Amino acid sequence: MDAFTVFTVVVNDEEQHSIWPTELDVPAGWYEVGRSGSKQECVAYIDEVWTDIRPRSVREALAR
Repeated sequence: MDAFTVFTVVVNDEEQHSIWPTELDVPAGWYEVGRSGSKQECVAYIDEVWTDIRPRSVREALAR
């Protein structure tokens, strides 16, 4: 069982997504996207919005 029950969705400059406990400060380089809830709710949101899991720099390089 997790020590934390409420999480927030965070994203970094490479547009990679993760979840982070709301009780802790978000690490440097990561930003909250405004979605929080249980771990399952946050993971479901990430599954919905993060459909291309390649880092932004890789996507951009391949698009050139």
